[in-house]
Amino acid sequence: MSASQPSCRPGPQDLAEALINRFGSLTAVVGADHAELVRVAGMDADLVAQLKRIQAFSVRLARIEAARRSAIASWTALVSYARTALAGCPREQLRVLFLDKRNVLMVDEVQATGTVDHAPVYVREITRRALEISASAMILVHNHPSGDPTPSQADIAMTRQIVEAARVFGIQVHDHLVVGREGTASFRALGLI
Repeated sequence: MSASQPSCRPGPQDLAEALINRFGSLTAVVGADHAELVRVAGMDADLVAQLKRIQAFSVRLARIEAARRSAIASWTALVSYARTALAGCPREQLRVLFLDKRNVLMVDEVQATGTVDHAPVYVREITRRALEISASAMILVHNHPSGDPTPSQADIAMTRQIVEAARVFGIQVHDHLVVGREGTASFRALGLI
């Protein structure tokens, strides 16, 4: 291409506008799958990789802030971390934040990834993992890709099963957060735990 020919690639502002129009929000753009992103005119593998690095960096920063002190004492940082990690995820995902006896974040693990409205959860595996790493407590976190963080009846039943299984081994479930584009719901605040 000669210097006098205009580029066919859209400018940054046009590309940003196309991405927001396609996905609805910056959070949804960052959480979108690679294949969906490259379908947007002007996006290529390099830009997608840059976007995914920015997402990973943002999640790491939020996790560092959340793990600085007790999860209970830094609840705002913990909720911010949960939103950063899950709000734009296009499929339901359950993460378990395993805490030590001082309620400091030890391990954050994805326990299940599912479809747009369901993730398979295995109570036995969550309990086994808590025992394996000697966690004293945990906080369950999952997202609702629909955007509405209201807990479903299935969410409530599954949480009760995990709370009961953990209680047998002296492990406390502090809360279950449901993350959506429209906010975050806390089982503890709703009186469900």
